[in-house]
Amino acid sequence: MILADAAGSWAGTNGFRMLPAEPFAESPATLTVATAAGGHLTTVAYSWAHPDDGPQDGLLVIAVGEQPGSLAAWWGDSWHQQPTAMTLSGATGGPAVVELAAEYAGGWGWRITLDAADPATLRLRMENVVPADQAGPDTPAGPYPVMVSELRRV
Repeated sequence: MILADAAGSWAGTNGFRMLPAEPFAESPATLTVATAAGGHLTTVAYSWAHPDDGPQDGLLVIAVGEQPGSLAAWWGDSWHQQPTAMTLSGATGGPAVVELAAEYAGGWGWRITLDAADPATLRLRMENVVPADQAGPDTPAGPYPVMVSELRRV
């Protein structure tokens, strides 16, 4: 199972921002890692709160990819990614780290990292990747964190 040692319920905080120059808005967050389909899929269900739009939730479904060490994933979020799920691909950064990425909207990128290397803490990080041709003074080219969650086992 992907993230086997992280299975269970987690609670903590989430920081959210739209643009790199903005401060993070903090909110409570929860996350549950579970298996599905006879252990062939890992689900990551999470909740957080948008500073203006209130409670939100999301689901990440992760599977082993076709190539050794590769991953395939589907992601939906009530605020970020809806109504159509985003398809991501990636790899494990060891047994306790998942790194996923996808491209959208003509060169923009989205990255999701789950890091459970510290057994007491689970970190969920989502990054927006600004393409060079759409960068500006407030949005430099490259990745910047949009959501950063730090959670402890419940």
